[in-house]
Amino acid sequence: MRTRLLLGLALLATGLLAGAFGYGAANLVPTFNAVPLEMRLSFHAELMKMNGITMQTAMAVSMLSSLALAVLTRGQARLLAGAAAALTLGSFLTTRFGNIPINGRIKEWAVTSAPADHAEILRRWELFNDLRTLTAVVAFVLLIVLALSAGTAAQSQSRRLKTR
Repeated sequence: MRTRLLLGLALLATGLLAGAFGYGAANLVPTFNAVPLEMRLSFHAELMKMNGITMQTAMAVSMLSSLALAVLTRGQARLLAGAAAALTLGSFLTTRFGNIPINGRIKEWAVTSAPADHAEILRRWELFNDLRTLTAVVAFVLLIVLALSAGTAAQSQSRRLKTR
């Protein structure tokens, strides 16, 4: 029962994380690139104020629940949950050391002006964003595989018990 609850929590948190990053990559980034730079910088700076707490919470819950799941399971389940935890950690580290420093610069640019090399810096932010999106989505897929394989194993066990 405890393992099922952890799996549910890991799926929920990781799904929200992958969904939020995926939405950002598919919708926000192209919109950022379509509007005037001043609008992008202002909106980006405001968005990061809101994202800070929600995204870090989703990353922490995803990583910790996946890690706990890895500790409580064995075999393939342990490998899948451990890999999901490591990938979510990768999303966090990419965010912390890639996106967040650039977000700080963007906040400054929003009230002053962007430097001459701003396009390259924004491209680097997008690269980090793509990387953290990919790691979150793969972590979610691994947890889906784990959930599906756990369901199949439970059905097989149930059938064996019924035939006895």
